[in-house]
Amino acid sequence: MARDKRDIEIKAFADHHVITQPNPLRKVLRRVDDTDSDDPIARAEKALAGLSGEFKNWMTVEADRLSAAHAAILKNGYTDNNCQELFRAAHDIKGDAATFGYPSAGAAADSLCRIIEHAPELAEVPSDLIAHHINAIQAIVRERTKLDTVAMATMLSRHLRGVADEFLMHANRDRPEHLEAVLAPSLAPAD
Repeated sequence: MARDKRDIEIKAFADHHVITQPNPLRKVLRRVDDTDSDDPIARAEKALAGLSGEFKNWMTVEADRLSAAHAAILKNGYTDNNCQELFRAAHDIKGDAATFGYPSAGAAADSLCRIIEHAPELAEVPSDLIAHHINAIQAIVRERTKLDTVAMATMLSRHLRGVADEFLMHANRDRPEHLEAVLAPSLAPAD
């Protein structure tokens, strides 16, 4: 879509020019009276609070999907499809966990994603390392409602991340481009 050059205003000064483009959003903007009490953010927060009872179910579904992807790998090996599904399931948990109130599960899923992304050969990753991540995510989702589990889940996620980083640093010792990524801080929300 080409812009109409007549809508662009150019003011010339002795030492500079000021170019003003039209704001196309002005056409779709709706002015609201100050007495209008509609607050879209408050409406969104209210809707989110109404859905919060579903968060546990959603996280359970995502954790089960991760377990199913891992079971497919154990049964059929590290095929491209199986590895991609394992990564997608872990990545979805990493992205959704903090929103759904499971930040420790997000941290464990982030650690698993890093293993999948940075291991030279996924088949050479100790199977216990992947299984521990999946079991931790399952336990965090299942036991989150108990008050004493939050600190334990946080400690478990940090420990898994440490073990995963240690493995990845050793596995990538001859691949400096990967070491830089392995040593980078996590982008997943922390507790």
